Amino acid sequence: MEYESSPVGHLFFGRDDAENDLADGLLNGMVFRPTYAYREALSGRKSLIIGRKGAGKSAICRQLAAPDGHPGSTVLITPDDAAGDEIRRFELQGVSGDTAKALIWRYVFAVHAARYLCEHARAAHGWRARSSVRALRGFLEANDETGDERLYDRLRRGVRGLQSANLSLKAFGIEAGLGLNGSSEGARAGRQLEVLERGVATVFSDLGCAGRHTLLFLVDQLEQVWTIDPDSHALVTGLLLASKQVTGRYGGAVRCTLFLRADIYDTLNFGDADKFHSDELRIAWTREELADLALARAAASLKTDLTPEQLWGNLFPATVSGEPTDEYLFRRSLPRPRDVIQFLNACRDVADQRSDRRITEGDVLTATEQFSRWKLTDLAREYSVTHPFLSRLFLLFDNYGYVVMRTALETRFEVNREQLQQQFPDYADSLTTQGVTDVLFGIGFLGVMRGHNVVYSDGAQVPPQPGEEEFHVHPCFRPALGGLGPVDLTAYSPNRMRNIHGGQNALVRSSSGSDIPLGVGRDFRLLDDVTRACERLLRQLMRAGLPDGVRDEVQAQIGRVLEDARRAREELHGGAAIDVTQHVLSTSDYFGNLAAQLADHGIREEPITHRLEDEARALIRSAGGALGAGAGSDSSP
Repeated sequence: MEYESSPVGHLFFGRDDAENDLADGLLNGMVFRPTYAYREALSGRKSLIIGRKGAGKSAICRQLAAPDGHPGSTVLITPDDAAGDEIRRFELQGVSGDTAKALIWRYVFAVHAARYLCEHARAAHGWRARSSVRALRGFLEANDETGDERLYDRLRRGVRGLQSANLSLKAFGIEAGLGLNGSSEGARAGRQLEVLERGVATVFSDLGCAGRHTLLFLVDQLEQVWTIDPDSHALVTGLLLASKQVTGRYGGAVRCTLFLRADIYDTLNFGDADKFHSDELRIAWTREELADLALARAAASLKTDLTPEQLWGNLFPATVSGEPTDEYLFRRSLPRPRDVIQFLNACRDVADQRSDRRITEGDVLTATEQFSRWKLTDLAREYSVTHPFLSRLFLLFDNYGYVVMRTALETRFEVNREQLQQQFPDYADSLTTQGVTDVLFGIGFLGVMRGHNVVYSDGAQVPPQPGEEEFHVHPCFRPALGGLGPVDLTAYSPNRMRNIHGGQNALVRSSSGSDIPLGVGRDFRLLDDVTRACERLLRQLMRAGLPDGVRDEVQAQIGRVLEDARRAREELHGGAAIDVTQHVLSTSDYFGNLAAQLADHGIREEPITHRLEDEARALIRSAGGALGAGAGSDSSP
């Protein structure tokens, strides 16, 4: 179908979260992109899917849980506050917190597997149940586990049964007590679970299901029950341990796939962590994948085929601020679907409020400001548990340029360090310049210059090293911070002063008796001094080791000074009355201020900074010297 112009009001890129996106119908087979992470999770090669908030973990999870997702049966587990609190409080005398939490997770998985097997045996293997299936049904009935209840209810019964060793195991021929009188709570709970898991494994074997279809547990949204306390660490660590044990316990008939926020996973520290590396997969999106996602969602909402050229040249403008629109948008958002969806919808909303049929460049620029404010606030909220001081750190970059040298960051941070450490005493050890630099890099707020490229963290990058000096605020956050330029330099503004006495220079008598304007020759020489000073600075600038954006900004300002000096000379030659001395002094002040501003940004020892200071002093000497004096700081190139 040939695409024709459609009202922006019909355009929609979907909801911010997978659950509501499914309800609205956009997150379906038509727009879901089967990424590498999805394919690896589907195949079972990866069982630990890690990603930042909004990276698409829940979308993969919901797709696997859909009827046409995983080919076997699935059980979706998403703990709420009540369930999380029950697990956090669960303790067993004689075992560590991690082990205790692993036992309660194993109980949840075993009961779900038992219920699945009983239903499957009846549906797929007839009414004549094997004795192992009857035993499993007997266990569920004796322990009130036959109903389709909330996770909290199942946990509550499991906690009570494991802590008091009163799970009814008669269906498996085991009487109460298990012959473990005098044993620890942990030992008794472990023995009870072994009996239950052996009963489940027997049914899987008897039915011969393991090779034909798999029961898949999907655990998502653990961030809803996560805090920074040790019990939360144990909750997640116990889940990891339980998932690995369950996968091996049932001979391939059961798999667990966990979806974890990167900031949660990266805080975990437990002895068996090295056993999970082969299971890990960190979600990473390329610009090409995000562009494909945007195109698919736009086409789905408009119910028509759509080409990239139609999306980025018809519905959206072809360029924004001189960049192709898709590059402009994706460069200014973090590489994850939620950010792209929100940014695109924001552009659409601005245009729709004006009842326009297309999104204009002005609409995109307006949405950019709004989106940047959202994301700066969202970033602080995303890491509010692990880094509650973030919003205070962001103030260190407010109304500065987006290029930040290490020395400038150290200076800004040291002014606030003591107050931050007092306000957040639990984090005082990490509230150092290197500590906050690592944090800001790790969350994607700062990038580091490596070679000729600015590198932003994707979860696999090493943190900034001591020898790395140049950092960049991510383009996503620059508008919200007022840092649209590489450095916050005062722009040069021409400030030539006209003579207020009749509009003409005063006259003096020369030694030959003729009347000549006072200091006309000197005025030309002073303006030539300014011109030569600018030319020397521009030559020095080409050799300076400044960040590219900073060099361009300094070059632009010195170029304005040079252009204004040349124009002043032409006006003076044409008879205009100009206070050249004041003009030169103003230029000297500007050079001095420019040097100070570069020093404030951490560019102190660069030759260009010293040259600016030298030229400023030389122009003062020129303006205050005798007739014909003033030749700049030197004549060297």
